[in-house]
Amino acid sequence: MTAPTELIVESGELRLWTERLGSPGDPAVLMVMGTSAPGLGWPDELVDAFVAGGLQVIRYDHRDTGRSSCVDFATHPYALADLALDATAVLDGHRVAAAHVVGASLGGAIGQWLAVHRPERVLTLTAIMTGPMGHSAGPAWARAMAGQAADPSDLPPPTPRFLAHLAHRATLPQGTRDEYVTANLETWRVLNGDVLPFDEPAAHRFVQASFDRTGDHTAALNHDLAGRHMTEDRLAPLASIKAPTLVIHGTEDPLRPLPHGRALAEEIPHSRFQPMAGMGHSLFSPGLPRQVGEIIREHIA
Repeated sequence: MTAPTELIVESGELRLWTERLGSPGDPAVLMVMGTSAPGLGWPDELVDAFVAGGLQVIRYDHRDTGRSSCVDFATHPYALADLALDATAVLDGHRVAAAHVVGASLGGAIGQWLAVHRPERVLTLTAIMTGPMGHSAGPAWARAMAGQAADPSDLPPPTPRFLAHLAHRATLPQGTRDEYVTANLETWRVLNGDVLPFDEPAAHRFVQASFDRTGDHTAALNHDLAGRHMTEDRLAPLASIKAPTLVIHGTEDPLRPLPHGRALAEEIPHSRFQPMAGMGHSLFSPGLPRQVGEIIREHIA
């Protein structure tokens, strides 16, 4: 693992924890994590693959995660655009004019927003396990949870197993560290899917670090509220994206099935769609982070 440099940057009144690895003179990769996940969700093996290829990596804790500021969402609600502006604040804090943006899940939607509304900041875009930022998943989720058949004109809902897990998880206590780790480790096991092996030790370390790095682990739930809030800026056509775009999606994604990634790639001109056989909605499988890292590095090159 390359020696990191930590920096706290300001985004309005918020303070965001950031970490840079590699040489500041190398092209920058901004790594944007998904819902409720701090920057350490990006595996070290993936980061090292970039640094070894002559890139510098900047990863950071979203607001309401890790060592970044927490927000009282009831009095100061925020949306996807605010999370995207946090990302530009991170670039500004590191004096990076433009970067190769790599986003996972919600981070992929943030990357789309930047590529549409701040195109000068995005050299290339890689969106992993996500869908079009203007698609509302609410109706599909509601039908599935009500036991109704999926709407064939809509993107598919999560798998029944994942929805059943969410219902069970809602009954579990998560107040203590051990309770939090147990519940979240099982979530990552389900998100991994049943095809690729699950790297339980890596997931366990990440879940523990997620709890230990924040004083309020419930604040991360605000990301769900922000992600579901559909604003006009999210409906901007993705056809306007000029940055070379790579869409990576697992064939066994239980949260966002494969058609979500395919739909995103179809909306972005000249994008490349890369299905990953057996991958679920996580990178917690032995060898997978380095494999994904090599694919992204080739795209950036």
